[in-house]
Amino acid sequence: MSVIYILLAISLVVAIIFFVAFIVSVKQGQYEDSYTPSVRMLFEDELVKTGNNEKSEELRVKSKE
Repeated sequence: MSVIYILLAISLVVAIIFFVAFIVSVKQGQYEDSYTPSVRMLFEDELVKTGNNEKSEELRVKSKE
């Protein structure tokens, strides 16, 4: 039974270490995406067909925002 308590304590310590590492990396800006906004204007917008009426099919530009 004491093994369960030891494993529980070790798992909590490991979880806290990973959580602290995640918080530190977020604060340092490791998850900032500086590449996508600069190339977003190079991608073409997708055209979407709206099937409201069979006779008149309207094409709209799908915004990626």
